[in-house]
Amino acid sequence: MTATTATPLRCFGNGDPLYEAYHDHEWAVPVHGDAALLERIVLEGAQSGLSWVTILRKREGYRAAFAGFEPHAVAAFGEEDVARLMEDTGIVRNRRKIESAIVNARAVVALQDAGESLDALFWSFAPEAPPAVPATWGDVPASTPESVALAKELKRRGFVFVGPTTMYAAMQACGLVNDHVEGCIARA
Repeated sequence: MTATTATPLRCFGNGDPLYEAYHDHEWAVPVHGDAALLERIVLEGAQSGLSWVTILRKREGYRAAFAGFEPHAVAAFGEEDVARLMEDTGIVRNRRKIESAIVNARAVVALQDAGESLDALFWSFAPEAPPAVPATWGDVPASTPESVALAKELKRRGFVFVGPTTMYAAMQACGLVNDHVEGCIARA
């Protein structure tokens, strides 16, 4: 008799080692720091219209292309940098998405210059009470009142590519909410 190994229950990512590692060890784990949060916002914006695994596969390319997402470095990018990035196969070569990363870095610098931080602003929109554990992936919302409010505030502060759905995805990715479904291995 041969023993069979059941595939662990994951919300997403089964079958791709990179995606599985992201699901198991990173998604819904709290993220802090302006550079780390800028990275997540940029990557969530880059994902728009694409699969998340596509962005995961390009993540190291993004880190190299965008100076490790250090806000001051990216904020200093100019038109020559945009042209260089448009030729970089390690990232999604979409002018609006590339320019949004630079605009958002400049918005982070503006927050810092005002004595604030992206970290404090972003985390101020964490729900007061944790959401109910979703029974299935279909029970996970696309946006929430908190993500709508976060998107509105970020836009007011000069950020772009930060709609409510994109910001809810960032809130999930950065651990403001934990939407791992009931029975998921990452919920334990």
